[in-house]
Amino acid sequence: MRLVVFDVDGTLVDSQADILGAMAAAFGAMGLAMPEKRAVLNIVGLSLDHAMPRLAPDLPFDAHAELVHRYKEAYAGLRARGRIEETSPLYPGAREILDLLSREDDLLLGIATGKSRRGLDVLLQAHGLGLHFVTQQVADHHPSKPHPSMLLSALAETGVDPHDAVRVGDTSYDMEMARAAGLRAVGVRWGYHAEPALAAADVLIDRWADFPRALDRLQEVA
Repeated sequence: MRLVVFDVDGTLVDSQADILGAMAAAFGAMGLAMPEKRAVLNIVGLSLDHAMPRLAPDLPFDAHAELVHRYKEAYAGLRARGRIEETSPLYPGAREILDLLSREDDLLLGIATGKSRRGLDVLLQAHGLGLHFVTQQVADHHPSKPHPSMLLSALAETGVDPHDAVRVGDTSYDMEMARAAGLRAVGVRWGYHAEPALAAADVLIDRWADFPRALDRLQEVA
């Protein structure tokens, strides 16, 4: 069996509108200036307790913890008021690729994301994708990326050897965690980190339609 472990934000879904909105609400509630858009997108994928100190390094620990709380509160409010399938849409071709790969008898699909369990559940339900993924690793139960814990747990749950597994993501954190876990990595160019951050990827793709061929190439050189 082979395993493909996907990132979510910036890879499968374009959730920046919800992320930026919740971040603006969190900082605004504490009377703080909103960080620049690029700075916020650069921390997507990290657990919130790691992300906030990067966005506001001069604040004390208690303020970081309050920002995390305010962000979660704001994000939940956005989800309650809007249609998440519209505010966090799938990237073009993502659904078709997931449907295609899920029909492969020797291929398992998984997720490893900096999202919380609740956040991932809401997203998968909104897009009708929950049944595609046999292993789902979230920030609630693991150290932040780029620690390999999520990928190692995905391997353990599925019984797949690292040599037969691939990580797919849009950030340097995804590439680093893949290396740390012994997986090969596919970087997507449409996400939140610029291409130089994906230098450690084994393969880079420009659109989801390119992914099957990228997966074949990795298997050919295995």
